[in-house]
Amino acid sequence: MRSARRGRLFLLAASLAGPLVVAAGPRQAVPQVPPAQGGMFRSGIDLVALNVTVTDPSNRFVTDLGADDFTIFENGVKQEISYFSRTSLSLSVSILLDSSASMDEKMRTTQEAASAFVRLLRPQDQAQVIDFDSRVTVLAPFTSSKADLEKAISSTVAGGSTSLYTALYIAMRDLKKTEARPIEDRRRQAIIVLTDGEDTSSLVSYEEVLELAKRSETVVYAIGIRSREPGAAKGYGEADFALRQLTTQTGGRVFFPSGIDELASIYALISQELSSQYLVGYTSSNQKRDGAWRRIIVRASRPGSTARTRMGYYAPGA
Repeated sequence: MRSARRGRLFLLAASLAGPLVVAAGPRQAVPQVPPAQGGMFRSGIDLVALNVTVTDPSNRFVTDLGADDFTIFENGVKQEISYFSRTSLSLSVSILLDSSASMDEKMRTTQEAASAFVRLLRPQDQAQVIDFDSRVTVLAPFTSSKADLEKAISSTVAGGSTSLYTALYIAMRDLKKTEARPIEDRRRQAIIVLTDGEDTSSLVSYEEVLELAKRSETVVYAIGIRSREPGAAKGYGEADFALRQLTTQTGGRVFFPSGIDELASIYALISQELSSQYLVGYTSSNQKRDGAWRRIIVRASRPGSTARTRMGYYAPGA
């Protein structure tokens, strides 16, 4: 089984225009730095950093909380917050666009909505554009040039099958390269994937993508356009489950619009959420370096509010 997985990953690397670079190594120790604007910092090793979204009962973003308003539990044990910031971090965003044959009539609206999101990026933000059908193509590597990003988006053409999981795998690998940074240089990492159906031609499995997501700090947002064609319900039921699980695991959200005219507002909402998140960090009280999965729960003290972040992380290995 392990050899079969290695074979698939070899084919995945060979299918790319450039080499697939795999980031590896232990989590970076966090150096002592001055307090972030609007926050506090205390030095620590193996800082667990969380992007946290807080909403009120009306699903509006809550952006005026302080460190004392948050409580973090790891495997049921309360943790001491050692880093907190309300400052809107620079973004590294991977924009994934399904260009399979079934997207033909939706392509123009999809391009316009994704381009509108690009125009909301700030000068310090960067994004890449990945197009996926039977193959996965990085149309624009990470750049802050909105013109280059919009040009890449407009070049997408519908045709072929759907390599959704391969596209997600490549995007996570690219974003993972930016994780090992000093806390003061940290970027908020996100994937925004739009697709209209189940995966039909990937070189990696969903389980491999989910496992990679659990080992990353990337938040996944998914937009699933359900097909109205007869017989499509069963296949999209599987895609529906995959998108829901992946976004829940990483602290993101999944959207199922009733029509493609909603795409622009969904991209705008994702942009607003990314600029409304808190960065909260702690050093685990569990010092075992056993590589075990640790479940995280974050709570906000404001009545009626809901805090959302990734579900957990793997402890450092021995």
